[in-house]
Amino acid sequence: MNLKKNLVFLGMMGSGKSSIGYLVSKKLNLKFVDIDSKIEEETGMKILNIFSEKGEKFFRNLEEKVTLKILKTNNTVISLGGGAFINDKIRKEILTNHNSFWLNWDLEILLKRIKNSKKRPLVLNSSDQEIKNLIKKRAIIYSKAKFKINCNKLTKSEIVKKIKRIYEHN
Repeated sequence: MNLKKNLVFLGMMGSGKSSIGYLVSKKLNLKFVDIDSKIEEETGMKILNIFSEKGEKFFRNLEEKVTLKILKTNNTVISLGGGAFINDKIRKEILTNHNSFWLNWDLEILLKRIKNSKKRPLVLNSSDQEIKNLIKKRAIIYSKAKFKINCNKLTKSEIVKKIKRIYEHN
């Protein structure tokens, strides 16, 4: 695998992009960047507050700018926000120049992980059906990732080992 390229983790909110990404970065001795944390750091605001005070459009524009800037770095493990890969510019850059990993989980597992979260603006006042529809809609785009990791029956450690193996053998 080209060491200059970044490893980019994508998937639904609650899929473990940040925790798995961080563990993978430690195993491979690479830098780790969580895009949502970077946005919070740059704005001095929580994602939830950005959505409620400035709106989703403002957030998505900022997310695009920050993500494309981070993607210019090399040898970095990057955790995208749940909606970032939906953005055409971000997706095209990742698919052309980086190694993308979709952390995929069954619908019911994701629903359980995210439905009661108070930190996730897109699902804050959503019904289970609305959340399921969002997961299904995004899965169509996430499926374009270079590597799909089915996480359902794996521990964090097993997921990290699987990603490390793929990284070392490509």
